[in-house]
Amino acid sequence: MIYTKRENLRRYLGMSSSLDTAIHHLLSTDLSQLHKGRNDIDGDQTFVNRFDYQTMPQEQASWEGHAKYADMHVLLSGHEKIGVTNAAALKETARKPEEDFIGYEGDVQVWFPMTTEDILIVFPEDVHMVKVMDGESTLVEKACYKFKV
Repeated sequence: MIYTKRENLRRYLGMSSSLDTAIHHLLSTDLSQLHKGRNDIDGDQTFVNRFDYQTMPQEQASWEGHAKYADMHVLLSGHEKIGVTNAAALKETARKPEEDFIGYEGDVQVWFPMTTEDILIVFPEDVHMVKVMDGESTLVEKACYKFKV
């Protein structure tokens, strides 16, 4: 996983071509102009989902993992915290291969506070719990880049 500030994102260029595509898109695009839902960048190799949600207490949030894609979480507004635990430390509860979704249960190992300046990149071994309020509940506007690994 990578947790960094937006200003440092260029440092991670060269790790993979699909991550490079996502980073270049993020740094050259006005994300407020993305339409809600899926926005294609490089077909199924790299795309970005744009959505909004109200953050919630941890007890209401759920785990998600992926087998084919890594995620790059970027907030356009609001704040939240994202929990991350290595997949080996959790119990798998659901699998939907057509959606590249794997559900889990278990404890959060690390919390990452997210604002519009923060970037969190999670790989398939980094199961994540999103939409968790950090303090009070707030509306989050988000872009989540998906890139094949």
